[in-house]
Amino acid sequence: MWKSLPLVALFAVPSFQSAISKRFAPLKFSKDGTFQVSILEDLHFGENAWDSWGPEQDVNSVTVINRVLDAESPDLVVLNGDLITGDNAFLENSTVYIDKIVEPLVQRGLTWASTYGNHDSAYNLSRSALLARENRWPNSRTTQMVSGREAGITNYYLPVHGANDNASTGVPAMLLWFFDSRGGYYYQELDSSGNEVAQPNWVDDSVVGWFRTTNAKLVKKYHKHIPSLVFVHIPTNASQAIQTEVGINPYKEPGINDDYVLAQQGEGWCADGSNGGSCEYGGQDVAFMKALVDTHGVIGVFSGHDHGDTWCYKWDSLISGMSVEGNGINLCFGQHSGYGGYGSWIRGSRQVLVTESKLQDMEIDTWIRLESGDVVGSVSLNATYGEDSYPRTPDTLSSCPTCSYT
Repeated sequence: MWKSLPLVALFAVPSFQSAISKRFAPLKFSKDGTFQVSILEDLHFGENAWDSWGPEQDVNSVTVINRVLDAESPDLVVLNGDLITGDNAFLENSTVYIDKIVEPLVQRGLTWASTYGNHDSAYNLSRSALLARENRWPNSRTTQMVSGREAGITNYYLPVHGANDNASTGVPAMLLWFFDSRGGYYYQELDSSGNEVAQPNWVDDSVVGWFRTTNAKLVKKYHKHIPSLVFVHIPTNASQAIQTEVGINPYKEPGINDDYVLAQQGEGWCADGSNGGSCEYGGQDVAFMKALVDTHGVIGVFSGHDHGDTWCYKWDSLISGMSVEGNGINLCFGQHSGYGGYGSWIRGSRQVLVTESKLQDMEIDTWIRLESGDVVGSVSLNATYGEDSYPRTPDTLSSCPTCSYT
């Protein structure tokens, strides 16, 4: 019964209220040996709620979510940052946008996990409050495994077990890692001049240390390197270096490539850690990139943030200007999912299909489901990705006369 009810009504159902304290079962591959992730990113709910076009954007974003979920049957939905445009949010109601975002998921009985983006932190928006709001729902798997003011919130991992494994005792078939690239502004903090305090926009070194230590413990516990996927909102410098120094081939790395030069972790921050706005890249994400390539089993890193980029690239070399050499890890962007935020590119969602049999060769399949129902950019991230040819992705725009594209 509850799946057909709006969220307000759900809370009024006694049986559903009693389920709020319960969590979903451990993640497992389906009986056919597959596990699919639908990535929704840059939804930007809550923009200019006081104007007619702001709520209209949110209505359109919900339509996108519904169309994607109607076309796909994911085992997990990842909300990969910028769920809310926090700098437009009111303190007293900003977290209620979480309910609007997850309603289509709750109604379908889907489970999800989030990373937070730079727009999810502002003077009137707390990352901790977002987490608390998400965790009112038993469908949410978003959590916090690293404490500390500088760590951010959404740093954690989720194991995914094989279709025939005992989830309580078996070795996970795959790990999903989530990282908080932070950004935005600290909640309710002002400096001595009364200005809002900017939060660094890269994965903090304390989180990198936790990642290395935790992964080492898992390797020791299970006596193997477990295949992994990584989700983080803001991409690393490797993506920008690939784009500017190597270039994206639209037939070998299909996807739009309109955000040129793309924004990256550490953007606008000086090497000494000060927020200089126009400073050159200071290398703040080097420790994170080094940890990624040092970690055996990482197949791909999935980011958002740059609304006009939707490609994947196999980072397998040392790129000019960088100190970290790629090891074949796939760096992927998704598709701008929400009608909030800049840009009028057609909305959609990257899909990631993992097959147990292909994990042995560190291969996954991925495509983008558009709000139109079309599928673009369908590729196999295998040993020959970057050499194989694919159809070019059309640079299609959405139409929303009542929305504001800034």
